[in-house]
Amino acid sequence: MKHQVFFVSDSTGITAATLGNSLLTQFKNIKFEKLTLPFIDTAAKAQEAVTTINHACDTSEGQVFIFATIIDKDIQAIISQCKGVFMDIFNTFIQPIEEALKVTSSHSIGLTHGVQNYDQYHHRIDAVNYTLSCDDGLGIQNYDEADIILVGVSRCGKTPTSLYLALHFGLYVANYPFNEEELDKGSLPDILKPYRKKLFGLTIEPERLHMVRNKRRPDSRYAKLKQCSHELQAAEEIFVRERLPYIDTSNRSIEEIGATIMIQAGLKQG
Repeated sequence: MKHQVFFVSDSTGITAATLGNSLLTQFKNIKFEKLTLPFIDTAAKAQEAVTTINHACDTSEGQVFIFATIIDKDIQAIISQCKGVFMDIFNTFIQPIEEALKVTSSHSIGLTHGVQNYDQYHHRIDAVNYTLSCDDGLGIQNYDEADIILVGVSRCGKTPTSLYLALHFGLYVANYPFNEEELDKGSLPDILKPYRKKLFGLTIEPERLHMVRNKRRPDSRYAKLKQCSHELQAAEEIFVRERLPYIDTSNRSIEEIGATIMIQAGLKQG
């Protein structure tokens, strides 16, 4: 049986979805069908959302959950009248904060994911542009500007992790894939030696790498389990020999990988 979940917001819905999903992950064996209803910022839109949610309540065999981040009290009042299990994320936490600080919050829409600080926003965009220009061994001449350089075998998660760190933390991230010749030598490539203090290794389980590579190049030598195992063992031997920090990405979300790298590398948000 599937249960339906609505993330309702007067802005993008990212906050409602993030917090809601964090709670739902605690129920591992339960299936949820999720829908985001963003930009519910008028009474008419709110009423339409209520109609949609109520229809789901009337037709669904399972429960219906509503995670809402609505600032406007009138719109929030309309949404709160819907059927289902309603959770008002903002007001649950804002009121005790207001009481503790003895001030009233701004009650402004879209502050979390809007552009409030243009310097920080442009820095984050610059970080993403840098990371794209230094992806997969490109832009080595600009490695001096990197906050961190991710290294490892092909398809172990370097590119998505690099982009996540750039987009969410404003970090300048380069990544470099070890080629087979470099792995066979068993030592750090000369081109990376000047940046040893910036290097951070990623590895992955051989079976997982085999599955990822086989989707990219089916039945190729590159995707064979034996080849994946050989490359990963060689890469990890380099990490150990060169005393580079590294983590296994196999069973970690991109958020976990990013947070772990931030902590182990001692990085701060840009």
